[in-house]
Amino acid sequence: MQPNSKFLIVRLFNACAKKTLIVLSRIVSGATILWYESQPDDSCQRVYFANHTSHLDALVIWSALPASIREKTRMVAAKDYWAAGPIRRYISRNLLKAVLIERESVSLKNTPIQVMVEEMQDEYSLILFPEGGRSQDGSLGEFKSGLYYLCRRRPDLELIPIYLNNLNGILPRGKALPVPMLSRVIFGPPMWLEMDERKESFLLRARNAVQKLQQLEEIYEEEEM
Repeated sequence: MQPNSKFLIVRLFNACAKKTLIVLSRIVSGATILWYESQPDDSCQRVYFANHTSHLDALVIWSALPASIREKTRMVAAKDYWAAGPIRRYISRNLLKAVLIERESVSLKNTPIQVMVEEMQDEYSLILFPEGGRSQDGSLGEFKSGLYYLCRRRPDLELIPIYLNNLNGILPRGKALPVPMLSRVIFGPPMWLEMDERKESFLLRARNAVQKLQQLEEIYEEEEM
């Protein structure tokens, strides 16, 4: 087999696997997508930041984006989880093009912020979770400082808050297989790091942006009952 033919076969296989992953994500999550005072935009680099309750979170957000934006958006994920085993490694590297972050062997040369800035370049947007880890009970935790320091390095980034509803019910903590259910992904209005804004003020403002979307979700749930 010629090298070019092999390369084309690999590309075709990856493209089919990616489409399959998107379809499965949408079926399993049953996600309703809502853009609230916001809209998809592929003309700028963004950071999509959300509450974190499930290993499905990043995949569901990524699948919810329009195709043109999805191709330029990469999730930030823990290397010790997504690089463990051939299936997760294949999905994270070949399909999601994930930015894998070290959580243990961190040095001055490979800090998470440095890795994200280098991987974004002037092209990609990111999906990340400022809480740092998955919530135990579904409540929104305090935001860690990574989002702030990323914006300090790249103050031009447009930040889009997201609230994810019910993904912890679809793939609860400690479970290997998802249970198909309905969920909702709410994209909120954009925000930016303001000039001379202090870390504590910025992180509180970012967390409040997600909380407002959570309150909006509660209103939708009451109307649907």
